[in-house]
Amino acid sequence: MIVIIDYGAGNLQSVKNALDRLGVPSVITDEREVILKADKVIFPGQGHFGACVTALKEKGLFEVIREVACTKPFLGICLGMQLLFETSEEAVGISGLGILKGEVKKFSPGQKLPQMGWNRVQSNDTERLDGAFYYFAHSYFCIPEDEECILARGFYGESFVCAVAKGQLLAVQFHPEKSGSEGMKILESFVRGTTC
Repeated sequence: MIVIIDYGAGNLQSVKNALDRLGVPSVITDEREVILKADKVIFPGQGHFGACVTALKEKGLFEVIREVACTKPFLGICLGMQLLFETSEEAVGISGLGILKGEVKKFSPGQKLPQMGWNRVQSNDTERLDGAFYYFAHSYFCIPEDEECILARGFYGESFVCAVAKGQLLAVQFHPEKSGSEGMKILESFVRGTTC
């Protein structure tokens, strides 16, 4: 069973609808035991970094996510990608999950924020990611310390990391569930057994 983590915000139903179109069983839940028993986990995020950390801790999910992100096939989406890192300029003094070393920074001044809409990504993954357009809605982006985990980049006034992969973990800044056929390819590859 694929579990979509519910912490009180995020495009949960949109993700479930996309999985339904793929014919893949899934459940939206905030129940610790259900999440821990999942075959695969999707963590969609939306909103403020600090508010999300607070909500996760109040629901008792902070450590649960840390555990499943390190032990199961795991897909982080948008803020669900950013929370995998250690810190964010959006919430100074509040620590993220710290599964990936690095920080989250705001786009440089001069850009209209949030970046909202379609953007092309560049990647060494020429079969799926490279040159494809995906739907973005964000003002912050991740800067991993380990460049080997970087899967794809985009450009919005400056180059930014928009996908990372490490072991069974995949995280994307864009919204695959809102990205048409290209986004569905990402979701299908994840649920069918590959990391991307």
